[in-house]
Amino acid sequence: MNIEKERMLLGELVADARVSYRELAKKLGVSTGTVIAKVRELEKSSVIRGYSAVLDHEKMGYGLAVVMEITVSKGKLVEMEKHIAGRPNVLAVYDVTGQTDAVVIAKFKSRDELSRFTKSILALPFVERTNTHFVLSIMKEDFRLV
Repeated sequence: MNIEKERMLLGELVADARVSYRELAKKLGVSTGTVIAKVRELEKSSVIRGYSAVLDHEKMGYGLAVVMEITVSKGKLVEMEKHIAGRPNVLAVYDVTGQTDAVVIAKFKSRDELSRFTKSILALPFVERTNTHFVLSIMKEDFRLV
């Protein structure tokens, strides 16, 4: 399968991971066996790391989105990032350059829930400070890239 067909395959799977191999083969103009082999190869190489549903967080009650900048001391950045990445409200943790050390994207059901989260982060001995930005509106939120 050439690179363009592979890109098309990934695009189709990102759009609908429940599509059948037969339907994918028809759309790509290749055999079903070719599609199955390529998908298995992409899974084995971890290009495809899993399959999931795209959820509407706001409809689930997570109406409060934040971007939190975190400044860390004592060389504990990786330890802090692993700790925060394991928290249920956290969608993304980024190691960044600039005035802060990390950026966290998280969603909460209430200000109280956010307050508890922030206080627990600030209580970590290696966190110097946080700067939390409330998201006023979401113009685009889609981490699917093809």
